[in-house]
Amino acid sequence: MTKTAADYAWFENDFPDIAEAYCFTLVRGLTPAEVVTRLGGRPEAPAQGVAALTDAAFDLFDRTEGGDGGERQLIGMAAVGDWTLLIEPNGYLGVTEERALPASAGTSWISHFVNVNAVGTFLRAEDGVLRLEFDPMFPEDRRGTAPDELLDVMERIGFHLDGEPPETDLSSLAAFALAEHLTGVAVTPELLRDTEFSCATVRIR
Repeated sequence: MTKTAADYAWFENDFPDIAEAYCFTLVRGLTPAEVVTRLGGRPEAPAQGVAALTDAAFDLFDRTEGGDGGERQLIGMAAVGDWTLLIEPNGYLGVTEERALPASAGTSWISHFVNVNAVGTFLRAEDGVLRLEFDPMFPEDRRGTAPDELLDVMERIGFHLDGEPPETDLSSLAAFALAEHLTGVAVTPELLRDTEFSCATVRIR
């Protein structure tokens, strides 16, 4: 049964520090180390749980603001079944086409992002090709080689595709549900809280 936005309602309540700004990416068939290689990253100390990962990401920026920290993004990674999950606190590399499309060569790359200004992106790439990209808050404006392939699923999940906008915006939570539909990987409170994430920093530009 397809999950809906409501199934991810816990995320903003349980993990407020990262819920304000994040990028979650799932990459099929590559290990964390292989993803780091594709992104040109360098390994860093691991982090136990997403709270520690978030603290480390902001600590990196605070320690090097105006220098290297403003040019590198900390990424936490974990193998989940056949997929590698990447989490970027306050990051956006996963939805940056110039990085995501080459890194998706020979595989699937599913990523979603939101920042403190509620600007968001959902990106689906397959073997270097952009299949779908849209802002979850404005899902009627889609692009890619298959922009309409998932419309029925998107509507069931909770994306608002036409008419007046809903009173409660669940678009960012719907992005989690759509990523799960495409990958079979459920992001859960236990996964975020209990996982030891291997970490790397990647140059942003």
